[in-house]
Amino acid sequence: MTSVLAPPPQGSDLKPVPGVPGVPYIGSTLAVMRDPIGMARKRYAEYGAVSWGWLLGQRMVTVHGPEAAEVVLVNRDKAFANGPAWSYFIGPFFNRGIMLLDFEEHLHHRRIMQQAFTRPRLHSYMDAMAPGIVKGVESWEPGQGFKVYDHIKKLTLDLAVDVFMGVELDDAERARVNGAFIDAVRAGTAYVRFPVPGLRWHKGLRARKVLEEFFYRHLPAKREGGGGDLFAALCQAETDDGERFTDEDVVNHMIFALMAAHDTTTITLTTMAYYLAKHPEWQERLREQSFELGKAQPGFDDLDAFTGIDMVMKESMRLVTPVPALPRKVVKDTSVLGFHVPEGTTVVVPMLSNHHMAEWWSDPDRFDPERFSPERREDKAHKYAWAPFGGGAHKCIGLHFAGMQVKTILHQVLQRYRWSVPARYEWPLDTTSLPSPKDGLPVRLEPLEQ
Repeated sequence: MTSVLAPPPQGSDLKPVPGVPGVPYIGSTLAVMRDPIGMARKRYAEYGAVSWGWLLGQRMVTVHGPEAAEVVLVNRDKAFANGPAWSYFIGPFFNRGIMLLDFEEHLHHRRIMQQAFTRPRLHSYMDAMAPGIVKGVESWEPGQGFKVYDHIKKLTLDLAVDVFMGVELDDAERARVNGAFIDAVRAGTAYVRFPVPGLRWHKGLRARKVLEEFFYRHLPAKREGGGGDLFAALCQAETDDGERFTDEDVVNHMIFALMAAHDTTTITLTTMAYYLAKHPEWQERLREQSFELGKAQPGFDDLDAFTGIDMVMKESMRLVTPVPALPRKVVKDTSVLGFHVPEGTTVVVPMLSNHHMAEWWSDPDRFDPERFSPERREDKAHKYAWAPFGGGAHKCIGLHFAGMQVKTILHQVLQRYRWSVPARYEWPLDTTSLPSPKDGLPVRLEPLEQ
């Protein structure tokens, strides 16, 4: 039975947000986690671009389509806040990361953090990554049942430790830090949201303590010694006015940045590997382009030559968006596309399902990288038709680093291996947290004849 979220103010020409609440607190949580795209299409067909329901213990308004996404993400009247929305999911584990700050405080931190993502810094990160990428990819053992997700996850975590931290770790310490990041990320979508030993929430809280202890222990040396890594960059970064991060700021931003850097890149590379296995003609096309470069290790300025990798990367991020939904908390009464959204509401922009809308994408469930070619550019139909990095003031600060890392890693893989899956294989995608294959994406990995 349809009900409305809240009546608009008397005399207003705004419409109330429609929806079906379902069971309080639970609502459509399980159905959305099982089939986010199918549920979004069903809600959009029944209620249009703006609707509400119970999700993960909250009354949530879901806004479908790029026009609604623009209203929320651009946030012209400062009605939508990141911090209180994300804090509900990941606040205890990624406290005061850049994505959890808002308005003037967010801009202040972003101005300082931007110094860690300048073009010269990106050059230095790429140089620092190159040996680790080659070593990591060369260590892969070809054969049947090679699990792509697991190997990419290990590689990106190792690179994050090497490039972002710039700290030498033994195998035990590296495994401890890597495990803490995994537990902290998974805790965000825990069903039981209090610390029961053995469950996700408890593991996440314990992981946060491990990460804080690690960074505080290494911070004094980074303050003093500098270096070409992100940890050192955040310790040294300052605005033109001489403002710098406190120790607490550096630790908070490092914990968040490492999570964001390795998790989303792992998902993107795994998705690319899946579709390139399913579409070997594209795999060969990209491999040919990699060999045409004529360099075992590309330089920063060579990455623009990887036009095929760029199209496949964008299409993969469209089909499986690494951060599937962007929540915001409404801090004052506002409106979205003519609907009244009251203060205190949680609003969700479902980027994953937005990227599958037939109104904006031709044959939206099909792998078709050419839709990003200069001749077609379907992503230009609307500024927010394709927005895996978000938008507005909170657009991902590391998007250029992410593209650089994806292209550099895939270039090395293409030069060394060919991979495939059985003809009828369809990966079982787990969407209960950030998307990942339940089976680790097993492929047949074969070395190229050199």
